Amino acid sequence: MFDRVAELTVRRPGIVLVVASVLVAAMSVVGVGAFGKLVGGGFDDPDSQSTRASRVIDEKFGGEANLVLLVSSGAQRVTDPEVEQDGAQLVAELRKETELSNVVSYWDTHSDSLLARDGLSAMVLAHVKGDESTREEHAQDIIDAYAGRHEGLTVQAGGGTAVGAELSEQVLQDLLLAEVIAVPVTLLLLLIVFGGVVAALLPLAIGTVAVAGTFAELALLGSVTDVSVFSINLTTALGLGLGIDYALLMISRFREQLALGTSVADAVRTTVHTAGRTVVFSAGTVAVALTALLVFPQYFLRSFAYAGVGVVVIAAVGTLFVMPALLMLLGHRINNGRLPWPKADRHRRRAPFWGRLAGTVMRRPVLISVPVLAVLLLAAAPLLGVTFGTPDERVLPEDAASRQVSTALQADFEGDDEAAIHVVVNGSVGDEALDTYAEKLSLIKGVVRVEAATGTYEQGSSGAPGPTSEALNRPDAQRVTVIGTAPPKSDSAQSLVRVVRDVDAPAGSEEVLVGGGDAELLDTKESIASRLPLAAGLVAVTTFILLFLFTGSIVQPLRALALNMISLAAAIGAMTWIFQDGHLSSVLGFTAQPMDTSMTVLLFCIAFGLSMDYEVFVTSRIKELHDAGESTEAAVVHGLGHTGRIVSAAACLLAVGFFAFATAKVSFMQMFGLGSGLAILIDAIAVRGVLLPAAMRLLGRTAWYAPGPLRRFHRRFGISESAPQAATPTRESEFATRIN
Repeated sequence: MFDRVAELTVRRPGIVLVVASVLVAAMSVVGVGAFGKLVGGGFDDPDSQSTRASRVIDEKFGGEANLVLLVSSGAQRVTDPEVEQDGAQLVAELRKETELSNVVSYWDTHSDSLLARDGLSAMVLAHVKGDESTREEHAQDIIDAYAGRHEGLTVQAGGGTAVGAELSEQVLQDLLLAEVIAVPVTLLLLLIVFGGVVAALLPLAIGTVAVAGTFAELALLGSVTDVSVFSINLTTALGLGLGIDYALLMISRFREQLALGTSVADAVRTTVHTAGRTVVFSAGTVAVALTALLVFPQYFLRSFAYAGVGVVVIAAVGTLFVMPALLMLLGHRINNGRLPWPKADRHRRRAPFWGRLAGTVMRRPVLISVPVLAVLLLAAAPLLGVTFGTPDERVLPEDAASRQVSTALQADFEGDDEAAIHVVVNGSVGDEALDTYAEKLSLIKGVVRVEAATGTYEQGSSGAPGPTSEALNRPDAQRVTVIGTAPPKSDSAQSLVRVVRDVDAPAGSEEVLVGGGDAELLDTKESIASRLPLAAGLVAVTTFILLFLFTGSIVQPLRALALNMISLAAAIGAMTWIFQDGHLSSVLGFTAQPMDTSMTVLLFCIAFGLSMDYEVFVTSRIKELHDAGESTEAAVVHGLGHTGRIVSAAACLLAVGFFAFATAKVSFMQMFGLGSGLAILIDAIAVRGVLLPAAMRLLGRTAWYAPGPLRRFHRRFGISESAPQAATPTRESEFATRIN
């Protein structure tokens, strides 16, 4: 395959670029539609008990309350006649909105739970219709029409759909700001790393291909399934980052061949056979890590698999075809626009920095690696106290309207009806059995009241007819609402869900489903935790197999997995220290809360895949030199001399794109960006620069061990970077040639 690709790009570079340009133009046209097809949400397991309860409530009872309007009239009490009249008029208008159902307010129920303790504000609850792809859009329409001053009243919108709508809008703003910061910084770093204008512009071509192609993929997938809007962030950051990584590797090898006096055509052939093969294999390891996200039922996580695998594959294909064609047409002009950096001949007698570092580490592997390892383990220590949650209004800045409403509900109202536990009793249940069941629920510690078709139940009181009884009763189902005192998403709120689920079902019921926001959190954590071993196992096994095929050793994959887990633990531990424990919260402007479950899983998969990307970059060159007859020690020193600058430069460039998300106002995007960038730098510098050479020195010849049958299998089916008849640089030329 690589022979055919090399010959095609050498003999027909113009045709390759014309075809690529047409494809990019077509993908761009299709990809523009992605923005209108991607949706928010996707954090819940569609098969969980809470999600099934929500579906039944939507179908049979008009839906749960997912929109809260907090209404006030300045210093006037909402019980004053003129305010009551304005409030009743507001509710009447809301009930005419086709996107709303189950509109309930203080002014038509006079329920104390819907009235603030000081009497200056009241709640209007409603259900916004539609699935997750349309609900936030409908909610935004309602908010635009009613929020602010309305007929003498001040209206603020909160609740799940308001948070979702505001979150989606904020993410798009954060993405735009991050790109405005990252792109010019990346361009400047490209000039510094590549040392020339022409070479610095080539990675942008690969990044453009990757981003345009992935947007087209997401647009097509968005037409047939739910795809999260957050996948845009990964597409742009990873597309440009991998374009830089792969282009840097290809250009470095091409320049190296030209410096040896190789013709342009032969230099392209060797580049495709060596660096091109590494790019394809490296892309495979990253794609495998991201494919593991498909085992999770939440489409939020699955969307990152769609986007991540797409951008990796398209970037690799673009690199394999477009980059050799560009190199063939440019030839020695690849060095045009050279910036006035010190020339390589000034350093002819000095080995590259990363080679010298590797040599120093290998002379004293324990003395140098132990302090580095200790620092990484110290960074990982906060994981011992990590807790997990799901996104809520606290991920938004404090001045966000939906967050302010949530704060007011918790501080000023007796019980947050919007955060209630919703119980669906399927089957025909008699009044006596339902009454007994509701009374049991009302006796649970932490429950303020229970509303059922047979009445309203409070601690220590018998049931009384409730104002919403008709909305709680159907011939084949009953709805029971449990309102507690625990703050939403807290441990005590989740414990209350467990206790409610443990209460014996009423006689005659077919099934009891317990839902609501806290039940969704509980189910999401359990859903992800139950599938996490499978995802981790798939990543570990497939990575082991791929690295074995590349190295022919069973020790190298184990060494790579161990070092990657250490660097990942350090990065995620640091994020726990920052975002869960609250350090740097005043600097970054976020509210400390449990680690976002989905984002932590995503961070792990992204960082693991990119770590393996750099693992392949380095190991491929070490293996090539070892196969050429060098000892393990010499192969590591010379291999890192060749690739150390490439890996460190690529890591810095990729990290810039992720670190730009630190400017976001959504806290889990800050966590993802900082965590990904930190994980990349830890791996590229601490692991590749220190721990890898130390491990190779301590392993010695056993680093390449494999049982006899596996060695024979590898000789037949394994992968090697070395190209047939490819020139091997001398040590002098190696040290003299600029790595970039």
